[in-house]
Amino acid sequence: RGTSSLNGENSPLIVIDGVPQDFVGINGISDPLSLINPNDIETFDILKDASATAIYGNRASNGVILITTKKGTAGKFKVNFSTVTSVSTKMGNVDVLNADEYRSFVNEIAKTNPAVAVNASRLGSANTNWQDLIYQNAWGTDNNLAFSGGVKWLPYRLSIGYNDQNGIVKTNSFKRTSVGLNLNPKFLDNHLSVNINAKGTFTDNRFVDSGVIKAATYFDPTQPVYSGNPKYGGYYEWTDPNNTNTGLNVNGTSNPLGLIDGIHDVSSAWRGLGNIQLDYKLHFLPDLHFNVNAGYDYSKSDGAKTVSPIYRAGIADLGTYNNYSMEKKNKLLETYFSYLKTINSISTTIDLTAGYSYQDFYTSIPGSVTFKGTGQNTSTSNFETKNVLLSFYGRGIFTIANKYIISASIRRDGSSRFYNGTKSNLWGNFPGVSVAWKINEENFLKDKGIDALKLRAGWGVTGQQELPTLDTNKPRNYPAYAAYNMSFDGAQYQFGDQFFFMMRPEIYNPNLSWETTTTKNAGIDFGFLKNRVTGSIDIYQKDTKDLIVDSPIAAGDLSNHNLLNVGNMQTKGIEGSITIIPIKKENTTWEVSFNATHYKSKITKLINGADSTYRILVGGIDGGVNNTVQAHTVGYQPNAFYVFQQVYDSN
Repeated sequence: RGTSSLNGENSPLIVIDGVPQDFVGINGISDPLSLINPNDIETFDILKDASATAIYGNRASNGVILITTKKGTAGKFKVNFSTVTSVSTKMGNVDVLNADEYRSFVNEIAKTNPAVAVNASRLGSANTNWQDLIYQNAWGTDNNLAFSGGVKWLPYRLSIGYNDQNGIVKTNSFKRTSVGLNLNPKFLDNHLSVNINAKGTFTDNRFVDSGVIKAATYFDPTQPVYSGNPKYGGYYEWTDPNNTNTGLNVNGTSNPLGLIDGIHDVSSAWRGLGNIQLDYKLHFLPDLHFNVNAGYDYSKSDGAKTVSPIYRAGIADLGTYNNYSMEKKNKLLETYFSYLKTINSISTTIDLTAGYSYQDFYTSIPGSVTFKGTGQNTSTSNFETKNVLLSFYGRGIFTIANKYIISASIRRDGSSRFYNGTKSNLWGNFPGVSVAWKINEENFLKDKGIDALKLRAGWGVTGQQELPTLDTNKPRNYPAYAAYNMSFDGAQYQFGDQFFFMMRPEIYNPNLSWETTTTKNAGIDFGFLKNRVTGSIDIYQKDTKDLIVDSPIAAGDLSNHNLLNVGNMQTKGIEGSITIIPIKKENTTWEVSFNATHYKSKITKLINGADSTYRILVGGIDGGVNNTVQAHTVGYQPNAFYVFQQVYDSN
C-alpha cells in the first residue's frame, strides 16, 4: 500500500510464532528470511487494515506479516518426505549493441569527433556477448523430511531440510541445512497448553561481486574474453600506457569474467529461533486465559572476502583479504490475559485481550582488518548496541447477533531509541477501531445464494521507529541527545602507513520523535456459489505526519543539516482480489486467483516555510560527484524522477 516514510523503514513487520523480528539484516546473508525453511511454515497471513495493524504499534506502518510454523499433532506416527529439483534461467538480456552495431556506431561518430577517433582505433574484431558468458542455468534441489505423531500426552513434529541452490550468475551459490522441533503437550486436565518451538538453520553462501552484471552490459563487445597474456589473470582489460602503477585504464570497465574469477566472497551463518508459550485456562473461570510467550532469536555469521592480486580488482593493492562477523540477539517476554465468552441466547461473542510485552535487540559487529599486499591495511571499529521496546496493549472484539462486529484496540509503546534524558518522546499511543456488518446474515439475504457479504471500515494509527543504517546492518538510534561517535570506516585519519579513527561530536535534536501514520480504510468481502467464487475490494487512505527529514539548519551548529520532524505524506489507493474454484473434488482442486492494486502517494509538506520549489535530491547515479536523478518535492510522489526533459527539433 505504498511507502510510509522518506528516510525510515518501508518493509512490513514480520512476526514468527508470536516473536516480532527486527529490521536489521545479517552480514553475509542476502535476506534473513532465507534462514527460515519454507517447508516448516503452516500459515502466512498479511495484515494491512488500520485496526489490524494498530495493535502492533510503532513498527506496523507498512503492514504486518504473521508466520506460523507447523506443530505436532496427536495420532499415529507419520513420515513425510518431499524432494524438488529445479532449474532457473534468466528471462533475457539487457538490450545492448552487438559487436557489429557497436563498431558501426563508434566509427560513425569518429568521422566528426577526433577524440572518439582515437578510441575507434582500439576496436577489436571479436563478437562477444558478455551477458551470455556470466549467466548459467541454475540447478537446485530442496529436500525435506518430517516425523510427526504423539507419544501419549506429547504431540511432536521433527523436521529436517536441505536446500542447495546455484545462482544464475556463475559461482553464486546458497546452501541451507535446517532442523525444527515442535512439542505441544497439555497438562492439568487440558487447562495448561504448552507450545515449544525450536528451529536451527545453517547456511553457506558464495556471493558474486555486485558489479558483474553492470560490467557485462558495459564492456566492449568487440573485445575478446582473453588477451593471450598472463597479466590480469589472462583476461582482456582496458589498459593505459601512462599508468605506470598497474597499467590499467582507471576509467575502463572491468572484464566481468575477471571479476567473477578474481573475487572469492563466502560466508556462513547460523540462526536459532525458538519460543515457549504457556496458555493457562483458569479452573475457576474457563473463559479467561493467561498466556506467557518467551522467545529468543539468535544469529551468528562469519565471512571472508579475498581479492586476488593478479586480477584487475586487486592489482592496485597487490591483493586484499578481509574477514568479518556479526552477532544478533532478539529476546521477547510477553504476557497477556484473554477472555472469550459466547452468549448463545443472543448469538453474541465477547473477545477481550490485555497484555504487556518486553523486547530487546542486541547487535555486535567486531572490528575487522582488511589486509593489503601493499601493507597499507585498513580497519573498522567495533560496533555494539542494544535497544529496548516496552509495550502495553489492549483489544476488544464484540460480535453481536452474529452480524455486527465492533473492534477497538490501543497500544502504548516506549522505545529506548528516543531516550534523550527526559523521556519526553519515549512513549507513543497507537489506537485503532473498526466495524463490520455481515449482510448475508440478515433475513432479507438468507437463502439468496450469497454465502458471504461483509461490509467493513476501520481507522488506526501506527508508528515508525526505524532509521536507515549509516553502515551495513548497523542499527541506528535517533540522534536525540548529545554524544560523541567514532568516525565512519571511510573517514579515518592517516599517520604514515596507519589509519586512525577520530571522535566527533554528533549533531542531535532533543525533540525528535517517531513518525505516525493514520490509516482509514473501507472494504467489502463476498462469496457466491458455495464459496466457489470469493473476493474483496478495499479503498484506503494513509496520512503520515512528522516525517523525519534530513533538513538544512542555520549556520553555526555542528552540521549544516539535521534530522527534523517536518514532513507529511499522503497515500490513496484501491485494491481488489477474486478467487474462483472451477474444480473442487475429493482429490482434485483447481483454484484461480487474480488481484490488482493501484495507489498514488504525494508529499504534502517538507520544510516549514519552504516554497513549492524546495526539494531534497536523492537517487544517486554513477558518474561525477553527487549526481542524482530523483527528488522529494511537495506535490509529487516520494523519489519522483527529477531530470531534464529531452527536447528534439525538427531534425
